[in-house]
Amino acid sequence: MNYVNAFLFCGAVCLIGQLILDNTKLTPGHVTTLFVVVGALLDVFNVYDKFVLWAGGGAIVPITSFGHMLIHGAMQGVGTYGLMGLCVGMFNLTSAGIMSAIVISFFLTVFFKPKD
Repeated sequence: MNYVNAFLFCGAVCLIGQLILDNTKLTPGHVTTLFVVVGALLDVFNVYDKFVLWAGGGAIVPITSFGHMLIHGAMQGVGTYGLMGLCVGMFNLTSAGIMSAIVISFFLTVFFKPKD
């Protein structure tokens, strides 16, 4: 059942994103930013953790999870290190994703040439 819940959550996120792209003038960058902010807001109100418990890995994969991880890490950092822990905690949970995005995009630009 966990696989079905993961599929349903990711499918719902993709469906919402596609509906926004098809019916508005927002660009993919706007939609990505919107999903990160929505994930962060859901974590502030302790709703996203319930999605993680229900959908498992299906709630960790979409872009909404990045906003969740940013806020979740920031709150943990503030609880541990005080105000200085805000950035430390925020980047502690998201550093692997940020670093892999930088390294992968570097190698893709080395091996592939953009079209004119």
